[in-house]
Amino acid sequence: MATHTAPPSEAGVGTAGRLLLEDRIWLLRAMLLMRGIEERAMSLYRQGKVPGSFYDGYGQEAVSAGAAFAMAPEDRLCILHRDLAAHVIRGVSPERILAQYLGRAAGLTQGRDGNVHFGDRHLGCVGMVSMLPDMMLVATGMAMAFKLRGERRCALTWFGDGSTSRGDFHEAMNWAGVQKLPVVFVLENNQYAYSTPLDKQFAVDPIERAAAYGFVGVMVDGNDVEAMFDATRAARERALAGEGPTLIEAQTMRMHGHAAHDDMKYVPTEQVEQWRKRDPIERQEARLRSAGVDVDALRAAVHAEIDVATQDALASPMPDPSTVLDGVFCLGEAEALGDGQAPWSGFSAGRADS
Repeated sequence: MATHTAPPSEAGVGTAGRLLLEDRIWLLRAMLLMRGIEERAMSLYRQGKVPGSFYDGYGQEAVSAGAAFAMAPEDRLCILHRDLAAHVIRGVSPERILAQYLGRAAGLTQGRDGNVHFGDRHLGCVGMVSMLPDMMLVATGMAMAFKLRGERRCALTWFGDGSTSRGDFHEAMNWAGVQKLPVVFVLENNQYAYSTPLDKQFAVDPIERAAAYGFVGVMVDGNDVEAMFDATRAARERALAGEGPTLIEAQTMRMHGHAAHDDMKYVPTEQVEQWRKRDPIERQEARLRSAGVDVDALRAAVHAEIDVATQDALASPMPDPSTVLDGVFCLGEAEALGDGQAPWSGFSAGRADS
């Protein structure tokens, strides 16, 4: 099985002819919404309005935006705490996300779970658990169901570099490889597992492990949203063709601490500044400016959207305490996961292998 590095999209390889200008704008919008929502939520957290701690994906927006954009409505996603752009792309509104952070009844879990433990099952998204990478096993299980039922669809999940040291990672990789399951594993290599750097985490890069389990591993610039899209699109096509799973390693950087309580003093300043020059949003903005897009207007529109969403979320009610036991157990037949939005033009134009 091959392990290779995906070419950068600047080279004109891969995404040419597959992403229209409207798609490239959508990708930027998703990243701007992710960063803007999380910055607003961090501000609310510091005001004491967001319970618990707060986790964000600043600097990693391209990983979830590019990957989720390549997935069809009938595909299923297991989204983690630094992958907010995937929720946006699947159709979750900023108001509902902010209401979730605030613990309001209008949030995705109606105030019943931690502020990052959410997923809209009606949009084909499974809410995460904190024991990473357990969602690899969930995605693998869904892919097994697709195979057994003869369905042409795919599962995808994200996870961090630190979670590759756990047994769950190997169990999911092994079963997916043996069964040639239609699943895409996206490893977000953000250089640190909390405070543990890569050289203290593993002796061999995890991308090399894909070959050991019998499937393709691809190294991608995780700060290039179009490269992430193309690598995921290709992985999905392999999965639908019966060629099994793909491990995508997205090279990126966690630009903030592990969570709001982490000052990140263990990270060398020089390392942060090097990655700051590769900011995924600024890179996509530069592409679109050269294509004649009014990026400033897009930024203003996103900012205004988040302002309205914040006001609405803050005005929404808290959960009714009398309903605290609702939803604890499944009563009757379980509701199947619904289909999410898939804004890539390739799906509507029939250019995707779906």
